[in-house]
Amino acid sequence: MHSLDEFAWAKLATLDQAQLRRAPVMTARSGIWVERDGRRLLSFSCNDYLNLSQHPAVIKAAIAAAEQYGVGAGASRLVTGNHPLYAELETRLARMKGTEAACVFGSGYLANAGIIPALVGPDDLILVDELSHACIHAGAKLSGAQLYRYRHRDVGHADALLAEHRALHPHALIATDGVFSMDGDLAPLAGLTAIAQRYDAWLLTDDAHGLGVVGGGRGSTFAGGRADVPLQMGTLSKAVGAYGGYLCASAAVVALMQTRARPFIYSTGLPPPVVAAAIAALDLIARQPDYTGEPLRKARLFARALDLPEAQSAIVPVIIGEATAALAASKRLEKEGLLVVAIRPPTVPVGTARLRFSFTALHPDAEIERLAAIVRDCVLGRALS
Repeated sequence: MHSLDEFAWAKLATLDQAQLRRAPVMTARSGIWVERDGRRLLSFSCNDYLNLSQHPAVIKAAIAAAEQYGVGAGASRLVTGNHPLYAELETRLARMKGTEAACVFGSGYLANAGIIPALVGPDDLILVDELSHACIHAGAKLSGAQLYRYRHRDVGHADALLAEHRALHPHALIATDGVFSMDGDLAPLAGLTAIAQRYDAWLLTDDAHGLGVVGGGRGSTFAGGRADVPLQMGTLSKAVGAYGGYLCASAAVVALMQTRARPFIYSTGLPPPVVAAAIAALDLIARQPDYTGEPLRKARLFARALDLPEAQSAIVPVIIGEATAALAASKRLEKEGLLVVAIRPPTVPVGTARLRFSFTALHPDAEIERLAAIVRDCVLGRALS
């Protein structure tokens, strides 16, 4: 056996022993339903919060763009891949987020891998909420900046780190999820904004799970009154139902990204049908503010039924503990015709493996109530009241 294969099999064996090995499962999706291994399951594990990926108007826009521009961009945006739809998408994103400009990337992960190193370097300081998405941590490491992780949502801890270290660095960045992807809670943006201004630090929020869901559909920056966030990053692959990442910021910052963010410079542009789909979805979000509130309402219905803390987003976690137990709980729900994927380390901290429930606008209330009853009885082991 080649030494490379020996290395890979040994790693896989270790993961198997800890129940942490992963593999994609073939899934055919139709709205809130999926088909896996020949079974039709009601899915509570999809981030298509507004079900726009299969909306007729969004599909129609993608088809029209494919017919007009083709299915691929053909090159990076700085060469010939900057097709006309990009300008319209970036204008709409900036308008929605209340910024001067916007810059679209190939994905949310690529966005943070490019934005952060373009802003801070080895001489600088970066603070990251410890539970922020992996792409924020990746971008922070790529930057070479001095990195400190502050305790989850702990503004006081972030303040203390800035008080101790800010004066030693020419620039400082605070980076956090706006809506935390595995816990569903919101970043304390008012507090983070205050300390960012006090220490002349730049605040970046990753709003992947906020856009289209909270703040009237405009995202976490607008939840509970607008926060002063100069770097509003996010994705087009969740509530928008398409694909890609973006940064909404000042015109100067966006111009800097276009000439210094490596994933922007060296990646082929997004396919025209994807960009057209995102534009159509943003139109629907802007026109239907009541509809954007449905995922949160349904998440709160589920949380109330289980006496859980009130949901702050479309995401509700039920902490199980060990990975093996979380996998078993997921299997029990699958037997009931429900798809709720178990989330295990390293996605979440050791000892906090969980079922992550995500709710969409089209989930029927009756099915949510049925789900809660099954979770209470089969997963949490509590008798129904």
